[in-house]
Amino acid sequence: MSDVAPHLLIVDDDERIRGLLQKYLMRNGFLVSAARDAAHARRLLSGLEFDLIVMDVMMPGEDGVTLTRSLRSELTTPILLLTARGETEDRIAGLEAGADDYLAKPFEPKELLLRINAILRRMPEVVSLDTGPKVLMLGPIRYDIDRGEMWEGDHLIRLTATESQLMKIFAARPNEAISRTKLVEDLGRDRGQAQERAVDVQITRLRRKIEADPKQPRYLQTVRGAGYMLAPD
Repeated sequence: MSDVAPHLLIVDDDERIRGLLQKYLMRNGFLVSAARDAAHARRLLSGLEFDLIVMDVMMPGEDGVTLTRSLRSELTTPILLLTARGETEDRIAGLEAGADDYLAKPFEPKELLLRINAILRRMPEVVSLDTGPKVLMLGPIRYDIDRGEMWEGDHLIRLTATESQLMKIFAARPNEAISRTKLVEDLGRDRGQAQERAVDVQITRLRRKIEADPKQPRYLQTVRGAGYMLAPD
């Protein structure tokens, strides 16, 4: 498990900042998922386990401090808050809500990276008290969401890094169509038709590993005009 890259969740309503942070952190060795607001973050957190959450304070609807306070009642995942407000009282409010650290905008990406690594170094190894791993069933294939592993019986199906990241994206939004453009964005790639075609290739390869008949997919479906959808049993 120590060889698995830490999985970060970026929560920011600014699409440009969200994308820049995602690409920067992925280039520095992290697995990164992104949420556009508190509601989106809750959906991701309900299906995936993260090593750290990087969250903007100033978001429409439920703000970052309120979400942090709410999450602290059920999660021990470390939280780093980002905000344009750097006054002492705002930092204290964030820390009192349960945040592990606080970084005022604008900031240097390198400082964010250093703070993330410092928090992760402080986190002890913990034993999960869940009743069992979260698993998606795809016929004879089972996908362990917590571990990011795919099994058929006692045989481990080896996934490439991109296939593994795609499965995490789909597992966070089962039975929901995800556009090719969104998949490109979540994978941290530059936008464009070439990258969308590259996603099509990755989907084809992934289908070969989970479908009885990859040409007539049952579980990783194409939704006309909307994108791709994972439809587990």
